[in-house]
Amino acid sequence: MPNSVDPVWQMLGLLTAYSFAVILASVVGGMLPEWVKLTHNRMQLMISLVGGLMLGIAIFHMIPHALVAAEGRIDQVTQGVMLGLVATFFLIRCFHFHQHGPADFGIQAEAEAATRAALVDDHQADQQTHICSEHVHPAPCDHAGQQHADHRQGTTRWIAVLVGLALHTLMDGVAMASGVVTEAGHTAIPGLGIFLAVLLHKPLDAVSITSLMHPVTTPSKRLMVNVGFALMCPLGAFLFWAGATSDNAFAQQLAAWGLAFSAGVFLCISLSDLLPEMEFHSHSRIPLSIALLLGIALAWAIGLLEGEHAHSHDAHTGGHFHEERDHAHEHGTPQPSDDHAGHDHAGHSH
Repeated sequence: MPNSVDPVWQMLGLLTAYSFAVILASVVGGMLPEWVKLTHNRMQLMISLVGGLMLGIAIFHMIPHALVAAEGRIDQVTQGVMLGLVATFFLIRCFHFHQHGPADFGIQAEAEAATRAALVDDHQADQQTHICSEHVHPAPCDHAGQQHADHRQGTTRWIAVLVGLALHTLMDGVAMASGVVTEAGHTAIPGLGIFLAVLLHKPLDAVSITSLMHPVTTPSKRLMVNVGFALMCPLGAFLFWAGATSDNAFAQQLAAWGLAFSAGVFLCISLSDLLPEMEFHSHSRIPLSIALLLGIALAWAIGLLEGEHAHSHDAHTGGHFHEERDHAHEHGTPQPSDDHAGHDHAGHSH
């Protein structure tokens, strides 16, 4: 009985430690705009590094581990990867949340700023005037109404980004839990690569939210939203862990589906970060390329901690601790073949 319980508690303890680290990283990342001025180049270097890490983790770790957990069923893994990729694509399309940046908040904000500047120039050139005795005066402008409209638009935008990133963060929790469950007992530190990718990516997501909130909210409200957002990843992780560690046949396949789905999520998120750099960030090609390669190299190096057996189909056909329960059950069950083999057939007359 202890052998069937210990793996569960080990996974729970490790997932709890991962969750606390992710919460801390997310909250601190979200508070960075309150403390320091984040530059565009530094943010892009961080995005390239983390994007390369997520890309490498998805290809070097998540897909191979999903194949092992799915007992070599390639169709199941490819379907899960595609489902995760497409789901993340439409999530980004609906909420437009995946645009990392400090004050400028990416290319879209730069375009919007240029548009606003052009509109202001046109307004100043075409504004109505009235003539008094000696001077020409511009007609009064409703600055209060404009500020109210900007405030409402800013509030709508950060709420949409928050909803989209919250759903994405739930998926990150699923990825973290599925990594722990499928690798438990077969690597030195189960789910380490996925955890590091989530740990480094969450501050970027939190910055995206708090940067948008900064002009239209108070510090206390930003802190409250920041903490609430940070809790979404552990929520997704523990909900998935509860289902994947249940003692039934469905749970044994749930971890494989979750890991394949999460690989698709990681691929979509990493490429949505990396691909725009080729078009819009040509000013720092060499540093950004080096950061990308470092992220991929880090993902590959994590595999050295796992060993080759972690990717072997013979090492674990169920992907996690359910096999231990099955073996323990089988060893305690009499085998009909043993009794039959020891039976004396010679004494029977036919």
